[in-house]
Order: sequence, then structure tokens, then C-alpha cells
Amino acid sequence: MTGNDDAPQHQVNCELRVDVATQTVQLLRDGKGVKSWQVSTSRFGLGFEPGSFKTPTGRFSIAEKIGAGAPLWAEFKSRQPTGLLAEPGGESDGVLTRILWLEGLDPDNANTRERYIYFHGTNREDLIGTAASHGCVRLRNEDMVELFDLVPEGTPVVIA
Repeated sequence: MTGNDDAPQHQVNCELRVDVATQTVQLLRDGKGVKSWQVSTSRFGLGFEPGSFKTPTGRFSIAEKIGAGAPLWAEFKSRQPTGLLAEPGGESDGVLTRILWLEGLDPDNANTRERYIYFHGTNREDLIGTAASHGCVRLRNEDMVELFDLVPEGTPVVIA
């Protein structure tokens, strides 16, 4: 024995489940629902085609967490903070506050990372709860910070 065998395990089994029908994401720990948030998935529907702006379905993992410590409403371009804070509204699909970059684990969604599909904050908080994004899973900015802080890289995600 090394003496560390009885050390507490800090890695809790967690998973995210996006329900497209109800436009929600639920955080599960050890199979039990802990918290849920409203989201927006794609207004173009579900799918895997590059350039389709559709939300992919299936199994994923969080490949990368980007934006720790950025202020609420911080704007990102190409996953880099611009130094600007976005304004609510507008027609753009802003990537704000934090990014959880998804990697597809199924043959159909294997191109997810190359399609730049994320969980991210949005300038269109007024549309949360409806299918309104350009493929990503949008959350209110404060909810995005909370979710970001609760899940590690590698967290499994299911979108169905």
C-alpha cells in the first residue's frame, strides 16, 4: 500500500444531457440529476453536415474548456477573447463568456470538433429555450459560467 489508497476521490462521475425537445441541458452526477438549465440548439434542426448550422446528436466529450476568468458577456472570435463586451440582442450568433468545445464520439458526429460546435454564452438570451442557434448549444451567460465551473474536460455529453 502506498498510503494514498484511502484518499478521497475528487473526480466525480458527471455527464451532461441535452434534450433538444425541451431545450434543456441537465448535469448528472453518479447518474442523478443535479442541475438543469435552459438552452438553445440550432434553428436549422439536427444534423452532421459541415456548413449546415445544424446541432449534431449522439455522444460527445468536452474536449477543451476556454475562457476561464473572462467577464460576463466577453466576446470571443476564433476562441480568443476580443477584449470587448457584447451587447444583448442583434442578429449575430455571438460566442460569449465561456466555451466548452465538443468532440464527437460516434461515427456520424466525428466531425463535431472541426465544425466548431460548442456550449457557449450568447448575446441572444431572449431566445434561450427555443431552437435559435447556428448549431451550438447556447446558454444564458451567467448559466454558462456556472456550467463551465461544474464540469471538467473529458465530461461525457449526450445530445438527443
